[in-house]
Amino acid sequence: MEKNIENIIKSIQPLSKEAMKNAKQYQDSLIKPIGSLGRLEEIAIQLAGITEKVQNQVHKKAIVVMCADNGVYQEGVSTAPQEVTAVQTYNMLEGKTAISVLAKQGNIDLKVVDIGINGVVNHKNLIYKKIAYGTKNSAKEAAMTKQQMQQAVLTGFRIVEQLKKEGYHIIGTGEMGISNTTTATSVIVALTGCSIEQATGKGAGLTKELFEHKKTVLKKILQKNKPNPNNPLEVLQKVGGFDIAGLTGCFLAAAYYRIPIVIDGVISMSAAMVACYCQPIVKQYLFASHCSAEPAYQIGAEKLGIRPYFELQMRLGEGTGCPFTMYLIEAAAKITAEMATFEEGNVDKSNYIDIREETEYDTGNRWG
Repeated sequence: MEKNIENIIKSIQPLSKEAMKNAKQYQDSLIKPIGSLGRLEEIAIQLAGITEKVQNQVHKKAIVVMCADNGVYQEGVSTAPQEVTAVQTYNMLEGKTAISVLAKQGNIDLKVVDIGINGVVNHKNLIYKKIAYGTKNSAKEAAMTKQQMQQAVLTGFRIVEQLKKEGYHIIGTGEMGISNTTTATSVIVALTGCSIEQATGKGAGLTKELFEHKKTVLKKILQKNKPNPNNPLEVLQKVGGFDIAGLTGCFLAAAYYRIPIVIDGVISMSAAMVACYCQPIVKQYLFASHCSAEPAYQIGAEKLGIRPYFELQMRLGEGTGCPFTMYLIEAAAKITAEMATFEEGNVDKSNYIDIREETEYDTGNRWG
C-alpha cells in the first residue's frame, strides 16, 4: 500500500520502555563504576529503545545529503553564486569535500541526492530525485506547492526506507544548497515564534551589511507567507526548501522504521523540527551531533530539548557533524556487546556505588 504523510505520522511508535529498562540494567552490570560512562550509557539505552534489543550493531552507516537550490537566493542573501550548489554536489560525489573525507575516514556511505538543484549534475553515483530546478522565491510567494512539498518529504522517506531494506544500522543527515540557512532560519522562526534578531546567523559568511539585509529578507518571507505555526507542513511548504523537506522525510522514516538518525547543523535541525512538530515521538529517535554556530540551531535544540555531543564552532553543513556522532554511537554499541560484566570479570559489584545523580533516562523522560 502506498504510504502518505498522514498515515506515516500516525504509525510512528515510541521507544520500547522494556528494552530501555533491560539495557540500563545491563549497563549497570558491566565491569566499571556504575554510571561512569555517562552519555555513552545514555546512547546505548536509547539505541535499545529504538531497536528493541539490548545489544546492537552500528557498523553499516550512511549519510543522506539532500542537494537543492532556493529561489530566495534572488534576494541577495548569499555571498556565493548559486552555481556552487551544483559544483559542490559534484565535488562531493568525487570525494573532494569535507563530508566526503570524513565519511571515508568513518567508513560511512554517502548517499548524495539531487532533490532540486537549479542545474544539471551528471555522476554515476548521484541519486536523481529532482522535484524542480530550485524552489520559488519565498520572499515573493510560497517556496513550493503543497504537492511539491509532499513529493519531497516522501522522497526522503523512501530513500531511508530503501536503506533500511539494505541493512543500514544508522542514518546521518546532510545538505548542500546556497541560501539554505535563510530557508532553515525561516522555518525555525515560523515554528517557534522566536524573533528574527535572535535566530539569524551569518551562514557561510556575510558582511555586516549583508547580515542586516538577510534579516530584512527574513521579515519579508514571513510577512508575505504568514505560515501557520500549528501546521508544520504548511510552514515547510511556504518558507522551506526541497532539501529541508527531503530531510523531514528522512527523520519521519527513521522513526517509522526504528532506525537511529543523526542531526547535523541548522538545516538538518530545521527538518528535524518539522518532523517533531508533526509527530513529537520522532524526537526519541534523534541524536544531535555538534552545536552549530548558527543561533537558529541553538534555538531549535532548546525547543526540542536535545543536547549536542560536540562544541566545535562548525557551520559548514553537508552532514559534517554526523561522522563524529556515529563513532560515539558505534562505540556505545560495542561497549554493550563486548565489555565484560562483573560476574564475567570476577569483580565484586558490592564494592561499587552508583555514582550518577538521578538523570532523565532513569525514568525514560529524556526521549519523551
